[in-house]
This record gives sequence, structure tokens and C-alpha cells, in this order.
Amino acid sequence: MNRKNIIGIMMNRKSGYFVVYRDIWKHPVFKNLIESAIWLYMISSASHQDKTLNFLDNRIFVKRNELIFPLRKNAKFWKITYSEMRTFILRLKRRGMITTRLAQLLPTSNHPRRNITIISIINYDKFQYVDNEQPASAQLSPLTNKQDTNKQLTNSSNKNVNKNKSSKEYEEIGTEGEYIMLRKKSDGKKYLKHKFRDEPLKDY
Repeated sequence: MNRKNIIGIMMNRKSGYFVVYRDIWKHPVFKNLIESAIWLYMISSASHQDKTLNFLDNRIFVKRNELIFPLRKNAKFWKITYSEMRTFILRLKRRGMITTRLAQLLPTSNHPRRNITIISIINYDKFQYVDNEQPASAQLSPLTNKQDTNKQLTNSSNKNVNKNKSSKEYEEIGTEGEYIMLRKKSDGKKYLKHKFRDEPLKDY
């Protein structure tokens, strides 16, 4: 897939928009630009609603946030080896970015047992932007849509206090999915801080 095709996927107004971080091309989970592009392809290709799709004369049900993703076919499409594609998918699973399941296809004379990989994008809703309905900032965290004004102001105040405290004790060294990577200045230990939720730091 060339650059024009990738841009077309992200900018086609008729198919809507999705939100991505500006630093996606530098994200540590991706080893190269091809892997970053495959991730963008997954987000843009995932179904926005539960539906039944036709695939090789098979009727396959996919849920919202899922896409049909045959590994060998996609490896060939993106001009990487099957082993490289499989390793990449396993890395995304370990990082909690996707889950996978197998859908059974109708047997043929040459292939009595056939399966196809279905990928589910974790936190799919946080990448979605519905034009003319709500701004992208409201889409990033579904929790913000459930909170009243007073609770939002309280949370905002608490976050500012925590942010000021964190800036003195920790330094930001990168990002990993929905987390900010922090290093404690006193002992050099690394932690993960969620970008959207106010929750305790996790050991890295």
C-alpha cells in the first residue's frame, strides 16, 4: 500500500474520521513505519457496528471493533514475511492493543479445515470521532461523557495537583499505547501512567 492509499483511508470524509496520536510513528511498539501503517489500517478497517460480512463465499459475523485479517494475505499485501506479520500480531496482543479469534470457513476439497483470523481492536471507541456530534476530546475517554460538570471540575483539579506532584518526582520518557512512560528521579525506576484515567501508577 502506497502513501496515497494510506492517506485516503484516513481522510475519506464519507467513511468518517478516527483519532490517532501524533507520535504514532515513534511509538515503541512499532519497529518500523510499515507496522505503524498496518495499525492505522486495522483501526480504519474495523467494523463500526455488528454485522455479517461475505468472505470467500462465507458469511462471517464480526462485532463492532473487529476486522477480518488473514495473516498470510496481509503479509503479502504489506510486503513482509508471514513470520514478521505473526510476530507483530503477537506483540500487539502482549501489549493489550488487540485480541484475536478464529472463525471457521466452509471446507473445500483441498482444505477440509479452514480458519480465518478475526482481530478485535481494544479501546476501539477511543479512536472514533463522530463529525458534528461531539469533539475529539470527548471521544478519547468515554468516561467524560458520563460525568456531570461538578465531577469534571473536581477531577480536573485533582489531576492538576497530581500532575504538579508527578512532575517533581518523575520525568516523562515516552509513551506506550494508552500510557505515559515515567522514570522516578530518585531511583530510576520506570512506571506507566494512564493518559485518560486517574489511576495508580503501574510498574513497567
